[in-house]
Amino acid sequence: MKAIIGRKLGMSEIIDDKGRFIPVTYIQADPCSVTQIKNMETDGYSALQVGFEKSDKINKPMSGHLKKINAKYKHLKEFRIDASSEESIKVGDSLDVSMFNPGDKVTVSGISKGKGFAGTVKRWNFNTGPKTHGSRNYRKPGSIGSMYPQKIFKGKKMAGQMGSEKTTVKNLDVVIVDSQQQVIGLRGAVPGPRKGLVTIIGN
Repeated sequence: MKAIIGRKLGMSEIIDDKGRFIPVTYIQADPCSVTQIKNMETDGYSALQVGFEKSDKINKPMSGHLKKINAKYKHLKEFRIDASSEESIKVGDSLDVSMFNPGDKVTVSGISKGKGFAGTVKRWNFNTGPKTHGSRNYRKPGSIGSMYPQKIFKGKKMAGQMGSEKTTVKNLDVVIVDSQQQVIGLRGAVPGPRKGLVTIIGN
């Protein structure tokens, strides 16, 4: 099971052997610890709970939950695993970037950048109205209803909150793995702002 948690540092670019520029996103992935192993008998599913970023400012229920590994973590994430993989993993095991190699394919999830309240043109790429002949309907959404059934269906594309939602990007290539600095470089863009929390899962 290859899975780690990290924080997005930012984007840069490198030049490969053929002289091509490759966009790279760097992620600071400090070593994570396995805090709990869930199985079918007790929890109804098989999963791995991982702790990231040590912190003393956690509540008492969380302190009791992490008492077995004698550590305090700010963030906890779960990763689904196969039932056959439970025996090879133990509570307290460390997970770091050394599990990955350049050329591996990974899936990255994070919270996308929040854009605030956005209109239909920005949020859903609606067409704009004419700018000439006194038109006042340049960026308005226009008619949204109908005579029947005299209501608006859920999911209607309208203005509203844009961004700040979980986003997943699949099949990103691992380009750089720095075990000393605990930094991993992925080809392409990764969802979220700088210092945003992301999860990396090996395919």
